[in-house]
Amino acid sequence: MEKTMRAMVLDKFGGAEQASLQLREVPAKTAGPGQVVVAVKAAALNRRDVWIRLGKYGGIKLPTILGSDGAGVVAAVGAGVSASLLGQEVVINPGVGWGDNPAAQSKTYRILGMPDDGTYAEQVVVAAASVVPKPAHLSWAEAAALPLAGLTAYRALCTRGQVRAGQTVVIPGIGSGVSTMVLMLAKHLGARAIVTSSSPDKLLAARAMGADFGVDYRQPDWDQQILKYCGGSLPDLAVDGAGGDSWGKLVGLMAPGGTIVSYGATAGVSELDLRKLFWKQLNILGSTMGTDRDFEQLVALVAAGQLRPRIDCVLPLEQAAQAHHRMEHSEQLGKLVLQM
Repeated sequence: MEKTMRAMVLDKFGGAEQASLQLREVPAKTAGPGQVVVAVKAAALNRRDVWIRLGKYGGIKLPTILGSDGAGVVAAVGAGVSASLLGQEVVINPGVGWGDNPAAQSKTYRILGMPDDGTYAEQVVVAAASVVPKPAHLSWAEAAALPLAGLTAYRALCTRGQVRAGQTVVIPGIGSGVSTMVLMLAKHLGARAIVTSSSPDKLLAARAMGADFGVDYRQPDWDQQILKYCGGSLPDLAVDGAGGDSWGKLVGLMAPGGTIVSYGATAGVSELDLRKLFWKQLNILGSTMGTDRDFEQLVALVAAGQLRPRIDCVLPLEQAAQAHHRMEHSEQLGKLVLQM
């Protein structure tokens, strides 16, 4: 008889409550040349999963198994892969096919979890080069929470932003997996961190995580409050995934010669006053995901620093729809995790 596995399959677009995600028995995975099968212990959600489910993502192919983040045990190896990987506890790099240019991804670059089947399943197939040893201090849920958000945060903050100890970093919209990861890494690397949110609870939680100052961006003078807090030492770096109307004020906050790294636009597009840009000699950098080396350096930093990603909640695979609902309504602070 054909071996099967459980997987949460997306075969139609719709809201989380409309049964667009179905738990099914599907054929078990087989490793091809250069590949490994990972028995998934935990998987984590990303905003990308929600956009795909709603049909608001480019190049969608259905049916598919969502999930870019995962951690587990190598259960099988394909031709050309060392048998020494068998039984290893690993974290999965969600980026596929970055290419040879460290400055930007190739045209064929994609993210695990559509079109390639992802981690909302008991097994996933990835390239052997896409797995790295799981830091021993992390639980399965914490390890699964690390990959996509951690990789995005690390490249934006460290590779592109070149954060240094003693700098002041602004992190708009604290609460997402990436922004909480940026906060964790910035504080570990010795930076001062300023966060914004519309949620008092998220601001309090961010302060508990080490944020030095927080402000409600719904207040018209939120930028002036930051300037008052900073005194004569203006922010050196902003790592922003929101965009939107607040972006103009963000430009105004930066110290001359400062840097803004943009990795997303969840709040929409924004207008930019070019006069502030050139007069203040600002650096505006784009960033998305990261190279294999970025991922390896992230995991090494987490292991060396005994860092732990912020977990919002852990739910069984069967409750993927509930997790999607929580993310769709931005109720989380940190990562939402599905446990097999």
